[in-house]
Amino acid sequence: MKRVPTKYLLAALSAVLLILAFPRFDVAWLAPIALAPMLVAVERERRPLRCFLTGYLCGVIYWFGVCYWIQFVLAVYGGIGGTAGWAVFMLFCLAKAVHMGFFALGAGIVMRTAWAIPGIAALWVAIEATHGPLGFAWLALGNAGLEMGIPMRLAPYTGVYGLSFVFAMMAAALAIAVLRRPRRQLLWVAVLPLLILLPRLPDFQRGTETAVLAQPNISDTVRWTPQAVAQLEQRLVFLSMQAVLSDKQRAPQLIAWPEVPAPLYADDPTFLKVAGDLARVTRTWFLAGVVGHQPDGGPLNSALLVAPSGEVVGRYDKVHLVPFGEFVPWPFGFANKISTEIGDFRAGTNVVVLPMGDHRMGTFICYESVFPNFVRQFAANGAELLVNISNDSWFGKGAARVQHLKIVRMRAAENRRWLLRSTNDGITATIDPAGRLLGTLPNYVEAASRTGYSYVKEKTFYTRHGDWFPMLCAICAAGVIAAALAKWI
Repeated sequence: MKRVPTKYLLAALSAVLLILAFPRFDVAWLAPIALAPMLVAVERERRPLRCFLTGYLCGVIYWFGVCYWIQFVLAVYGGIGGTAGWAVFMLFCLAKAVHMGFFALGAGIVMRTAWAIPGIAALWVAIEATHGPLGFAWLALGNAGLEMGIPMRLAPYTGVYGLSFVFAMMAAALAIAVLRRPRRQLLWVAVLPLLILLPRLPDFQRGTETAVLAQPNISDTVRWTPQAVAQLEQRLVFLSMQAVLSDKQRAPQLIAWPEVPAPLYADDPTFLKVAGDLARVTRTWFLAGVVGHQPDGGPLNSALLVAPSGEVVGRYDKVHLVPFGEFVPWPFGFANKISTEIGDFRAGTNVVVLPMGDHRMGTFICYESVFPNFVRQFAANGAELLVNISNDSWFGKGAARVQHLKIVRMRAAENRRWLLRSTNDGITATIDPAGRLLGTLPNYVEAASRTGYSYVKEKTFYTRHGDWFPMLCAICAAGVIAAALAKWI
C-alpha cells in the first residue's frame, strides 16, 4: 500500500486545526498555530505545483468542515435533494480551495526567505481579503480572536485583518522553529508585545437608550396567504407591545423586526398602516425587514424605517445578495433559490444611513456582515448605531448561526459602535463597541427583548480609512515574492 506523502498529512492537519478554531468547536487558541503544519510542508517542497496542491487539499478540507451546513441549505431549501446537495457543496469546496492553493504556492517561496514571518502574514491577509470580491466570504482567521483582549486592540485600526496577520505571524514563527532555522529569523515576533501599547478596549457600560428586538420564530415552510400574513403582523405587534409595556418607567426609542421568510411589502398599504400605528402608539422609531420594489417591479431585500409620527422616513436596499439564497448564480439554474419571491432579488446600489431625529442609524442585512469594508461605510457616513437584521433559520441547527454572530461582533469592534441584532429565530443579540456579547434571546423561541444601547459619533481609524491594511499587505507580499524570485534567477 502506497504511503500518503507527509506534506499532505501536514496540510490536512492545518485544515483540522482551522476547523477546530471556529464554531462548532470554537477552540480559539488553535488559530495562532493552525497554519504552521502546512507552512512546514511547503517550505520543504520545491515544486510549485506540489505546493499549490498541498494548500488546495487544506482548503478543500477546511471549507468542507467549516461550511458543512451549506449542503443542508441546498438540499432542503434549494430543493435539489441530499445527493445533489452534496455534489454542489463539493463543487463549492473545490472552488473556494483555490485561495488556499495560491497561498501555499506563494508561501513556498516566502518561507525560504529571511522575511518569512512578516511575509507569510502579509500574504495570508492579501489572499484572505479576496474571498468577498471573488464570490463568497465567511470566517476570516482573525474572527477567532474575539475573546483575546490584546489582539482585539488592533480591530479599530486594521479591521479583522490585523488579527489574521498576528495569527499568521505566530504560525510562521512556529514553523520556522520546527524547521530549526536561524534564531535571528524569529526576531520579528518581538514586535507582538508592543500591541499592549495600543488603547485598551472600551470598558463595559450600560446603554443610555432602550430598544426592543423582536424574534418571531417563523417557520420557513409556512404557506403565505393574505390571512397568514395578517396573523403574523398581529403576532409581531403583540410581541412588540408586550416588550414596550413591560417597563413603563423607561420608554424604548427603537423597535426592530428582523428579516423574515414572509412577504411583508414596503409598498403594501395594509402593512404600512400596521407599521405606522405601532410607531405612533409606542412613540418609537420602528425598523422592519421588508420586500421593496424597484420602479419596474424587481424585488429588493430591504429595511424600512418609520418615524414616531407614523411616516416612512427611509429605506435601505440590500447591496450584497446571497448566492442561492436570493439569486441563483450561473450555471446552477437547476437549483431553487431559497427566497419565496418570484424571480431573483435585485441588488441595492447605495449605502443608506437612516435618520432618527437627532441621530442616524446604519442597517445591514444578513450576509452583508461578512464584508468589513462595506459595513464600516455606514459608520463612515454618520451612523451612530449599527443594526443587523437577519433570518438565520435557513442555516438549520448547525454551527452557521454561531459563526455568523462571531462575524457580526467583529463589525462592532472595528467601528466602535453598539450593534443591535434582530433575527427570525436566533441569534438575537446586543453587542457593545468592544465586540462583547451582552445578551441573547434563546434560539427557536418567539420572544422580544428590551436592551440597552448608546449612540457613538467618534470614528475609528478603520472606519475612516477602510481596508488600507490588506492593500499594504498585498504590496509587501508581492515585494517579498518578487525579491526572492529575482535572487534565485
